[in-house]
Amino acid sequence: MKIVNVEDAIGMVLAHDLTKIVPGQFKGAAFKKGHIIRPEDIPMLKDMGKNHINVLELSENDLHEDDAAIRIGMAISGEGVYTTQPSEGKVTLKAKERGLLKINLDALDEVNDIEMIIIATLHNNTVVDKDQSVAGTRIIPLSINKDKIETIEKICKDLGSIVSVKELKPLKAGIVVTGSEVYHGRITDKFGPVLEQKVRFYGGTLLGVKYASDDIDMIQASINELIGQGADIILTSGGMSVDADDLTPTAIRNISDRVITYGSPVLPGAMFMLAYKGNIPILGVPACGMYHKTTVLDLILPRIMTGEVLSRKEITRLGHGGLCLNCKVCHYPVCPFGK
Repeated sequence: MKIVNVEDAIGMVLAHDLTKIVPGQFKGAAFKKGHIIRPEDIPMLKDMGKNHINVLELSENDLHEDDAAIRIGMAISGEGVYTTQPSEGKVTLKAKERGLLKINLDALDEVNDIEMIIIATLHNNTVVDKDQSVAGTRIIPLSINKDKIETIEKICKDLGSIVSVKELKPLKAGIVVTGSEVYHGRITDKFGPVLEQKVRFYGGTLLGVKYASDDIDMIQASINELIGQGADIILTSGGMSVDADDLTPTAIRNISDRVITYGSPVLPGAMFMLAYKGNIPILGVPACGMYHKTTVLDLILPRIMTGEVLSRKEITRLGHGGLCLNCKVCHYPVCPFGK
């Protein structure tokens, strides 16, 4: 790299973008890579504090920052994402469609451990919208040896892509509302509509709603009936605590082939239950799901809707970041909950 006075740079080609910042108004490239310096550019360059510019002389083993960022972006991209053209040396990864962001944390750590390389992402398991930025990458210097980029490409080949967005599938959901007070019409059901709204928000469709009193056999029969009608997922509401009349966990346990967990390290959502009958997940949603806008259900349901099969270890990991602050205005997922 050579440093050249701006007055002597007329006719030379910029090797990188030159950023201009106007506080509160503008931040971006005032001069783009490839721009040929003209006499009329000199005053603006000086106003930007640019009394010198860098001229790169690359060897055949070096990559310019833009070319390096393009190759890194391609290497780390998995299903459901696309990359932008470089701007100021940075390539951005965006979601092709609305879905669940998945970050390969082991591969991310290994790549970011390479000197002069950075990849920044949103949190793993965040629901993202179409064309939303989910990650960005660049190198720190203006050029880098090709060997480092080839190392990244090998890491992603061996460990898998780092950034992907999984489709939220239109699973058919069956809802079982439990509780004798609802079943016998003493109170109006307010839990079923909340669960239906959650299912639709995360890409599913409603197959049907069944009501059951506090009776193990009736709860089991309702679950079985919905499964027989083709439900891909079952959500049960209510009856998940340790009260004498709360029999939903027993019914779920009886009907399931395997119980992943009864209890989660998430507040709100401690009494959450997850089990499987064959490959059909059965979710026991505690009463907090009716009163709180965001609960453990928002951490689990999107992952279920992608077809992911969760283990107990993945539930226990939710404890880190599993405390909701109950903000007066909920901004989830732009908050610490579930992160």
